[in-house]
Amino acid sequence: MLEKIKTIKQKFGIVGNSTPLNHAIEVAIQVAPTDMTVLISGESGTGKESFSKIIHSISKRKHGQFIAVNCGAIPEGTIDSELFGHEKGSFTGANESRKGYFEVTNKGTIFLDEIGEMPLSTQSRLLRILENGEFMKVGSSKVQKTDVRIIAATNVNLEDAVRNKKFREDLFYRLNTVPIIVPPLREREEDISLLFRKFASDFSDKNNINPIRLSEEAKKELMKYRFPGNIRELKNITEQMSVLEIERNIDLETVKKYIPNTNNLPALSNSNLDSDDENYNERDILYKILFDLKNDITEMKKIIDNILNTNENVHLESKDTELIEENKILINESDNHNNENYQEVTEVEFDGESLSIEKKEKELIIKALRKNRNKRKYAAKDLGISERTLYRKIKYYNIESI
Repeated sequence: MLEKIKTIKQKFGIVGNSTPLNHAIEVAIQVAPTDMTVLISGESGTGKESFSKIIHSISKRKHGQFIAVNCGAIPEGTIDSELFGHEKGSFTGANESRKGYFEVTNKGTIFLDEIGEMPLSTQSRLLRILENGEFMKVGSSKVQKTDVRIIAATNVNLEDAVRNKKFREDLFYRLNTVPIIVPPLREREEDISLLFRKFASDFSDKNNINPIRLSEEAKKELMKYRFPGNIRELKNITEQMSVLEIERNIDLETVKKYIPNTNNLPALSNSNLDSDDENYNERDILYKILFDLKNDITEMKKIIDNILNTNENVHLESKDTELIEENKILINESDNHNNENYQEVTEVEFDGESLSIEKKEKELIIKALRKNRNKRKYAAKDLGISERTLYRKIKYYNIESI
């Protein structure tokens, strides 16, 4: 079996030797000769489509057609027509009869990616194919037969979708005949440096430049990152370094510039995090709450000031004006109170670290700019503020181009 796994990896360009990866490939090899339905589960960017191709390529249907369909990318109004075909005149714009994917792939394999995004009405049609191989084109009453092997994939928990009535329970059990779990990159730590080296080598060959290399400290830093975007994210980071870094030997500090460390805040409930990660996320969430509170109060003061400045044009009643003045006083008092609170917070230590609001705000802005290559539009989006607000803060903190 190890030789078979090695051969499959070479054929499909799969890099890695982690146990979860090898187990997933082993299951794919074992189920491939059968006609059983397979459900591939895994996070986005883990390479689920590669497993569908592995199964098709070593099955008895390998000479038949293979079609990959992204169910989440097809509008709900047209997905039935795409999958099952339609008759001429069955709906507006149907100027001629059309074959669907299930008819075209007869004797072959169809890969339904993001199956969890399929509409419930389409799920009923799919269930009929799984049960007896029958379907009807849109606008037709004629039953047609097809002999298609179905491989489905999802990056969401279909059991939760079943409980929430967003996915048919009977369809779930028909699809989940043989499950394959593709592990996320964070569970394949030993494969990260191997993948990095492959992506760097591929990029250098394609663009005729010397490949970049990681120092031991840089490798360890890269392995600590959780990679929410999985293999796709690692590839993007590798190619960014290959383009932007003049020095081909990548050290620890260089790697840190390319790894986001403030954009995954809400992870407090994740039991896989260690205590240091939890404290880090708590600090960032605290800072963001304080920044938002400060911004809300500032914006409210501006609104009141604008109303007062245009008072003579709006012709406010004296009673309304008094009310606005009272609100303005209350807001100013609230602002002063919050400023006192900010001062108190800056004097408090959290896990041995001083919480300086302005210092941390400046650091977060610099990190966001560095992450987005000084593109303020995307940096502002990461920070959750407007581009104008970011520009004003850059001037206030006298931050030079990163």
